[in-house]
Amino acid sequence: MLALTALGASLAAGSAVADTSDKRIALSNNYAGNSWRQAMLRTWDKVTSQAVSDGVVAAADAFTTAENQVTEQAAQIQNMILEGYDAIVLNAASPEGLNGAVKEACDAGVIVVSFDGIVSEPCAWRVAVDFNQMGKDEVIYLADRLPDGGKLLEIRGLAGVSVDDQISAGIHEGVAENPQFEIVGSVHGDWAQDVAQKAVAGILPSLGDIDAVVTQGGDGFGAAQAFAAAGRDTPIIIMGNRYDELTWWKEQKDANGYETMSVSIAPGVSTLAFWVAQMVLAGEDVPKDLTVPFLRIDQAELEANLETTEVGGVANTEYSLQDAEEVVAEAKM
Repeated sequence: MLALTALGASLAAGSAVADTSDKRIALSNNYAGNSWRQAMLRTWDKVTSQAVSDGVVAAADAFTTAENQVTEQAAQIQNMILEGYDAIVLNAASPEGLNGAVKEACDAGVIVVSFDGIVSEPCAWRVAVDFNQMGKDEVIYLADRLPDGGKLLEIRGLAGVSVDDQISAGIHEGVAENPQFEIVGSVHGDWAQDVAQKAVAGILPSLGDIDAVVTQGGDGFGAAQAFAAAGRDTPIIIMGNRYDELTWWKEQKDANGYETMSVSIAPGVSTLAFWVAQMVLAGEDVPKDLTVPFLRIDQAELEANLETTEVGGVANTEYSLQDAEEVVAEAKM
């Protein structure tokens, strides 16, 4: 949890909570097919249910589209406008494809705050992680572990989503800066263990030795299963903070000293976006672009993080109003 600075504390003393008791906020989510999205929705429900109970807002309803389609999510946003929501917190299927619907919401006086999958429409707010750096950090870690380089398999996320593009771009930039590495194969794992396992199993027969696997989260355990099923040595697999990944890593660490690192965005970023929407509705001056750190777990931190990660879930952070106020204050500096 973010520490509350003196500036954040002074902001917390304001009247933001009292100003929004009659406001309704909706979550528009484009996909729920992996453990990260499920954890994100659970965290949203936990934090926003308490906010509704406390009278901070009147409602904080969550909606997920049946398919990861821009047209379906655009229609969902348009329906939220018609239903009279005061703000929409948005995990977008596309950074540009939803701009028309977002602009329509803004023109109707609806506040739009995007997170994780952000949108580029200028009227919206964006709560983002530096996904590019997250991808690059994977290669920096591998350069330390494998100074002579090696062959990499890349597992990408959900095709067409900005997060996938940004993490992949960071990985490729990292490889360009460390030419001792070569990406010899790439598959989409959709940030899901089962999808990743099938995708890796499908490409392995066409590949030679793999020294490391760069990932995006939710795919590390599936990759490990695919290598084991193929009877191949387990390479260094970057993990993505999921319970199954951390559990497998711990088992391997205890059995043979296996070393790796794990990195992802905390699913609770949805709650930070909620509080940002609440602050905007309360009339606070909030910059349009806010950045939060990604959550990285190194070898020495594995046990402590595994202990606090729920079974089937993801290592997480729940954000409070005070945390959001600190992020906003830091963005203004």
